[in-house]
This record gives sequence, C-alpha cells and structure tokens, in this order.
Amino acid sequence: MVSGVNNKAVFFDRDGVLVLPEFKAGRSFAPIRFEDFEIYPEALDSINAIKCAGFISVIVTNQPDVGKGIIAPSELDKMHEKLMCELPIDLIEVCPHTKEANCDCRKPKPGMLINAALKLGIALEKSYMIGDRIGDIAAGKAAGCKTIFIDLEYEAEPKPLNQDYTVACVSSAVACILNALN
Repeated sequence: MVSGVNNKAVFFDRDGVLVLPEFKAGRSFAPIRFEDFEIYPEALDSINAIKCAGFISVIVTNQPDVGKGIIAPSELDKMHEKLMCELPIDLIEVCPHTKEANCDCRKPKPGMLINAALKLGIALEKSYMIGDRIGDIAAGKAAGCKTIFIDLEYEAEPKPLNQDYTVACVSSAVACILNALN
C-alpha cells in the first residue's frame, strides 16, 4: 500500500499481547486504571529481539473505553508513557472511538497500520501484525501484513481462520517471525 519504503515492522496489539488484560465472562478487557496496568514479563525480551532483527515496533490499539467515557484520556496517556519508558516501542497508534463511530482507524480496518506506515516508511508487505482477536488479524490482512494470532482461549469470541500463524504468547509470536527470517 505504501510504495518506495523499505522499513519492516511488527505491529503489536496492546491488551492480551503486551499488556495483561482483565478477564470477565470468557472475554478480555483493557485495564481502565493505571494501578491495574501490567506489562507481560516476556514483552521486553520479545520486542528487543525483533528490534535486533531490524524491525520497527508499533503498538496499534483500539481503546473504545475512552470514547465511552469509561477511562479518561489522561489515564490512557499514563499507561502509554509507561509502555514507552519500559519497552523499546517506536510508535503507539490509538483508536479511541467506539464501534458505532465506524471510523477508519478502528481495527478490523487497517487505518492505524497505514498511518504508522506513512509516518515511519514501513513496507507493510514485509511486516507482521500480532494480535489476540479476530479484528487484529483482519486489520493485518487488510494492510497486507503477515499475521500471528495469540490464542488466549477466549470462550465468548470467535477465532480468526486466516492467520499465518497461531501461538500462545508474544514470545512464541516473535519466534515465528525470527524463524521465518532464516
């Protein structure tokens, strides 16, 4: 989609991939309080590994609780400051809209990935999208990326069917990417 660029990236969904989600009724939910915001222990080593392999690291995250007024933008900013301080992330793209807004940035649409590609000169066809939901995989596919589904066994959500890989955690997702380079 973006021509004349050569940077490759790994796009990470936030909750369920890099950040421990809250589980309720067979689904996962984004933490809404900074005190409950916890980065997975393997996130740092995983992102360091892809950075060493020459990838740009980008978080692309739907945060509809902002649009619903459940979480203040300032609380979300604190969470993202923590991510930027503790992980070698190059960019965080956020969609604060609800599903009903039908915006172009909310996954499963590829808007956040395309935005990041334009900002950072990313060749989407050389890139990967890692996520724990069907919308993450759909956004990655729509953008032209290879996709990796982290299966957290959500009982109340359908699983994607067209991902390139299925794994159990972010470190296994990164291992897939590194193995594909060899």
